[in-house]
Amino acid sequence: MLYFTQIVFVKENQEETFNLFESHVLPLLKKYNGTLIYRVRPTDDCIIETTIGHPYELHLVTFPTEADFEGYRDDKERLQHMHLKEASIEKALMIKGNVN
Repeated sequence: MLYFTQIVFVKENQEETFNLFESHVLPLLKKYNGTLIYRVRPTDDCIIETTIGHPYELHLVTFPTEADFEGYRDDKERLQHMHLKEASIEKALMIKGNVN
């Protein structure tokens, strides 16, 4: 099982655009055996310490295989909505891991 943690920083006043992007692409996870385990919007008072700023959302997603992840990443329907992501995300940090 592969785990992907994404820390998402949204541009100021672009939350609605980002949420529209998510509404299109998150349902596609199931098509590729992906599971959204956590989707969290941390408030400023939840951040104890940071050197990278306060994220808008944190995601933890799983895929059984690398091929499943690549299928989701390269999905044609998902790619049609990338303009929304590009318009709304300031930066994103993705961390890949697995369970031994």
